[in-house]
This record gives sequence, C-alpha cells and structure tokens, in this order.
Amino acid sequence: MISFVRCLVAEQDQGPIGWIKVQFITDQGELAEALSDLLSRFVSNGIAVESVTEFNAFTQENIPTGKMAVSGYLPMDEHIEQTRQKLEEALWHMGQISPLPEPTFTEVRYQDWMAAWKKHYSPIPVGEKLLILPAWQNPKPGEPRTVVRINPAMAFGTGTHPTTQLIMTLLEKYVQPGQPLLDIGCGSGILSIAALKLGATHAVAVDVDGAAVVSTKENAGLNDIPAEALEIGKGSVEEVLTGRYSYQEAPLVLVNILAPIILRLFDDGLADLVSPGGALLLSGILEHQEEEMRQKAKQYGFTYLERCSQGDWIGMAFKKA
Repeated sequence: MISFVRCLVAEQDQGPIGWIKVQFITDQGELAEALSDLLSRFVSNGIAVESVTEFNAFTQENIPTGKMAVSGYLPMDEHIEQTRQKLEEALWHMGQISPLPEPTFTEVRYQDWMAAWKKHYSPIPVGEKLLILPAWQNPKPGEPRTVVRINPAMAFGTGTHPTTQLIMTLLEKYVQPGQPLLDIGCGSGILSIAALKLGATHAVAVDVDGAAVVSTKENAGLNDIPAEALEIGKGSVEEVLTGRYSYQEAPLVLVNILAPIILRLFDDGLADLVSPGGALLLSGILEHQEEEMRQKAKQYGFTYLERCSQGDWIGMAFKKA
C-alpha cells in the first residue's frame, strides 16, 4: 500500500492544506497517458502533464530532460480518506499489469501555491518566435520573441509539456495574419493567445471544462487580448457546429488533446470545422498512434503535411482538400 498518511501529518502549524498533489515521473509517453487517465477519475480540476526540465545557467533557459511529470490534485475535504483508498486500489491493480513509478504526495497549502510556481517556473522559448513567460515576470529589454504570458493553474497547460510546445511550433508556420481560427480543448488559452499575437484576427476557444474557460479568460487579460478578438466558452466540436459561436468553420483549427479523444472528435464532426484548403494542427499524439491518426484524417478528406516530435510525442499538420 502507498505511504499516503505521511504527507498529511507534516508541518501542521503552517496553515490549512488545500490539496494533496499526487505526482508520477516517467520517460514513457504511453505510461504518462495511462496514468493521466487513471488520475482523472479521482480529481475534479484536471490533470497536469508537464515536461520535466533542468535550468541551464549558461543559456538561462529550461532544458527538457525527456521525462514527464503527471500530476493530479486531491482536494483536502471530508472525502479525502475515501478518495485515498480508491486511488490506492486503482494504482495497485494498474501496477499488476505494468510496473509504475513511485508516486510522491505533497501538501499544497492555500497560501503557498503561487509561491511554489514563482520559485520553479522560468521563461520557456518555443519555436523560433514565441516566449512563454510567467505572469509575474517581465521580458528582457529588447526581447525579440513574441511574449505569451501565462498564470499557472493546477489543471491547465503552462507550456512546459511537449505537446503544447509541438503545436505552438507548428502554429508559427500555419497561422495566417488576418484570418480567424478555432481552438478545440483550449485549456489555458495559450494557443489562441499565441495565434492572436502572431497576427490572427479572431479566435474561438472552447473547452468541456468550465474551469478552462475561467483560466483562458484570465490569461487573455494578462496578454491584453481584446474581448472582441477572443471568444471563449464551454463546449467542443458539437457546440461550434450547432452555431453557438460566431462561426462554424475556420481556415485554421487547433486541437491539443490526447489521441483517443481526437479520434472521437473526427467522428463528431471535427473535419467540418476546417474550411476547404484550411489547416488542422493536432498534438497529444504518441508515435505508435501516428499511423492511426493519419488514416483517420485521410478518411475525412485531409492530406498529411508534416510532423514534428519531442521524445515520443508528435505534432501533426494536415490540409483539407
């Protein structure tokens, strides 16, 4: 059984505990996906999957190590003991199928959440043009990159995960100044914000999690994105197609979600969101899932353009006929 109690009894004199952070470190993308799916059954504010980085004092940049941190946050409420037991059982059963990395459990107190982020989060250059900057830092004088400010949240992308970096790298190439886009599964809003800063005229950003909508709105404000340029709401492919938002198709559509969900979205009408001749950028795909994704896209009228990779994660670009 997991030694869970030790993290609950430490440092009781430093204020109330808000959450228990459960984290796994792995260098296997497929295992990271499986752990994300398991943890999602026990947390209500989403799963964070981030690239583990090491700070390079010479370049003053965070360098990916090839490992990933899969984290979930258990609320410290009256159900914590029951949640703990169910999580232990699920991890035990999963461990019988394949060896698991040892989880760590960390107290996260209400007053020290942002302090911890400020200690560890540094600017992240992405591609050739973008720089992801934590909200509390200012860019260097004369910074040549386009700055995207992000306020880290427990459930949403901060730009450190390979899937986010891959699709942002593709975004630099395929965003067309003067054109709108659709962002399906927007998370923190980082992709829509980057696209608007690169010249897109308007973005519709949707997510099935209402907390993502809140996070996207906050980050849009940090980046001085006008309200009329970024339309944010709860939903997915169906809500866009049924006319809940300003337009039902766009010349650029972004989807950074795990591959099994993307495959389902194709069947839900994802292809109909892309204008004829438009581009579809996908990320959250593991290498062994690439061929299935290519075939699915081809089935719905897309031509494969290119891929980029980091570790065993890939991002893919397609064009609609």
